[in-house]
Amino acid sequence: MILALAGGVGGARLANGLAAILQPGKLRIVVNTADDFDHLGLRICPDLDTVTYTLAGRNNRELGWGIAGESWAFLDMLGELGGEDWFRLGDRDMAMHVLRTALLREQTLSEVTARLTQRLGITHPIIPMSDDPVRSMVLTDEGELPFQHYFVRRQCAPCFQSIRFEGVDKARPSAGFLAALDDPALEAIVICPSNPVLSIDPILALPGLRHRLEQRRVPVVAVSPFIGGKAVKGPAAKIMAELGMAATAETIIRHYGSLLDGLVIDHADAENAADGCPAILATDTLMRDDEDQARLAREVLAFARTLARG
Repeated sequence: MILALAGGVGGARLANGLAAILQPGKLRIVVNTADDFDHLGLRICPDLDTVTYTLAGRNNRELGWGIAGESWAFLDMLGELGGEDWFRLGDRDMAMHVLRTALLREQTLSEVTARLTQRLGITHPIIPMSDDPVRSMVLTDEGELPFQHYFVRRQCAPCFQSIRFEGVDKARPSAGFLAALDDPALEAIVICPSNPVLSIDPILALPGLRHRLEQRRVPVVAVSPFIGGKAVKGPAAKIMAELGMAATAETIIRHYGSLLDGLVIDHADAENAADGCPAILATDTLMRDDEDQARLAREVLAFARTLARG
């Protein structure tokens, strides 16, 4: 069994590749929930939805988020009425948020996610990192902003200074997350090419989680979200630069530290990759389509299994 840690578009794409090559029961995908928020009275879970729509084959491939063939009648009318229309909620997407919000009155986020993903035909468990609320708060040169206000409303324009995860000290890893870590069939842990600061750090910040990963008995392999010093998708490179961190393999190695047994990087970054620990695999990490996603997933798993044998 493979455990993938994911968030955002890059994480969803590699998770989709893993789902394509692994049999049901052989993959569990733990997803960041620190960018969840309440909007218009609804619980919005952007990373969970991006992973869900991608694995269901419903995602907007051009944007990377949202549903293909979406319509915007609700949002258009909301704007006419003077409502907050800065967060793009499509008509089909609204069904997910409305039903999730209703179900959360009596069920945990894990239970609701399992129900919704199964209805969309997804056979691999998609697991929230926690059923407790954790919220990313970004400190900028304009003050502290809730993550979606920084990321969507302000389009990442303010200078990123630091981030904190509100509520993480009281949050617990979800039962499904802990069960995956304890599963005797666990072969490897894959950190997907997600933004390390925004999508993976909230998962690692859960109490006791980093220690558990450091004590693991299986290899941990990360896939760099950078190619040639640039982020493939999203604001990772801008954020890294504002934090004084280069968008390089060396930065990823320092960021994850002792967690890593292996790092997968693009050929474009191979020249600057240092030998030693962790082990390095250089390949084509750009996932243009489903075939690329499956190819990269195969290479990542073969690399992880080599490390396990070593």
